[in-house]
Amino acid sequence: MFAEKVIELLKEAERNPATIDPFNDDKIRQILEEMQSLFKMNMNDANATMENKTLWTTVQVRHSALERNKRCLLAYLYNRMNKIKTLRWEFGSVLPPDVRELLSDDEYLWFSKYSSNLASYMRSLGQDIGYNGIDLTENLKPPKSLYIEVLCMADYGKLELEDGDVILLKRNSRHFLPTSECQTLIRQGILKQIT
Repeated sequence: MFAEKVIELLKEAERNPATIDPFNDDKIRQILEEMQSLFKMNMNDANATMENKTLWTTVQVRHSALERNKRCLLAYLYNRMNKIKTLRWEFGSVLPPDVRELLSDDEYLWFSKYSSNLASYMRSLGQDIGYNGIDLTENLKPPKSLYIEVLCMADYGKLELEDGDVILLKRNSRHFLPTSECQTLIRQGILKQIT
């Protein structure tokens, strides 16, 4: 039956919508080989249809299978690309090794280019008003309040706030700080939000 392998590939990708599965190189290779053989059969039959019109329906069915395989492969790759974009926003420009293993070489190259494009875009933001750029990955969710209470998990040293105040972050010290100042340090594990 035509297009069985591509349906298996899509079902495999659909099983874990929140995570990314390893790139299935073997199944994609099998799908491309099926497409190549369908194309060759179509070319042979298309040349023969000039003399015999009965093969035309077979050519159309195979062509529809080719188009379906192509659309499904593109949907699979598009889905993976969106998951890779999400990884950039969650983990930053450096992927953990266990996540890196799940990507193909071409996907990792795309991730690197996307990451550098995003970084250059963020650097360009705010330059016209004197800022050195804006980190768009800092606040992925809007803050519930402007200030939060945090606990310092490690000796960090001095932290200068946007208003010029300097705070000494020592292990086990509590602070009431602006949310925008804390997000990066919370992600790094230096601060922990107290609820």
